[in-house]
Amino acid sequence: MKIEKLRALPIEAVAERLGLRVTRHKCLCPFHDDHHASMTFLARTNSFRCFACGAHGGTIDLVMRHLDKDFPRACRWLADDANVVIDEYRPRTPVAEKTMRPFDASRYVRNFEHPWLSSEAQQFLFAERKINPRVVRWCRLSSWTDRQGIHWLQTPYFDTTGQLIGLQNRNLDYHKGDVTPRFRFPYGARCTIYNLPVVAMLRPEEPLYITEGCSDCWAMLSAGHKAVAIPSATLLSVADKELLGDLANRLGTSFHMFPDRDAPGERLFMQLREVLPTLHHHQLPAGCKDFSDYYVSSINNSSFATEGID
Repeated sequence: MKIEKLRALPIEAVAERLGLRVTRHKCLCPFHDDHHASMTFLARTNSFRCFACGAHGGTIDLVMRHLDKDFPRACRWLADDANVVIDEYRPRTPVAEKTMRPFDASRYVRNFEHPWLSSEAQQFLFAERKINPRVVRWCRLSSWTDRQGIHWLQTPYFDTTGQLIGLQNRNLDYHKGDVTPRFRFPYGARCTIYNLPVVAMLRPEEPLYITEGCSDCWAMLSAGHKAVAIPSATLLSVADKELLGDLANRLGTSFHMFPDRDAPGERLFMQLREVLPTLHHHQLPAGCKDFSDYYVSSINNSSFATEGID
């Protein structure tokens, strides 16, 4: 179970995702009529405490109290927001640990042999996000509709050899406050570095762009750059770090990133730079919150190649 990863998410980043304005490790406490920034965030313990009303706790406690959610729903909200794969929320017994199912790729691989896009998926990808159809085909995006009529976009995760190792289901009908989550992941799905097959296509000293999510990765590919997505530096395994380090050592790959224009985006850049010391920072223009936003706003600008991957 990945609850510990939710608890390890930077507390200030979680507060900012909740809409709290954090300045110098403090903010107005949302749990009482606060006018003097009584809530303090403690980096050492990754926790919060209000010295006026006494509210305190960690990341999950903050979400539970601020959004009035119970423990499972607060965990789901955090998991959806940070793209953390949660297998289940029930405490596991020793028997449950032994019977935990691994990811069954054979159950899903057929979905991506002949991908199908619903009208809702086409609206999202082509009309809203302006993604190049060649990129959609390369990424083998597909879609489905559940029994409740909710439309889902299926994003497969492949390893460097093209083997299916996980998938993400994105709720295309999602609105904040919905009971149905924004993202769903099958049991055992490995969804850390996205678009790993592009690694095999890299030429010596060719740049590789790192994005914060699948949508930004599609936009970067559509803009003509080779790219992967890493939603959280804290989720990178030792093998992931070794893979990225090997690209730098073996191919002389240079890494580039357009962090989201917010504190969590800059924090992710700094975390990744600890893994990739030569990671180059590129500033998004004012008014663009992420690379997808920048790409859509600039789609008619000749500075974008819009040819997709090579």
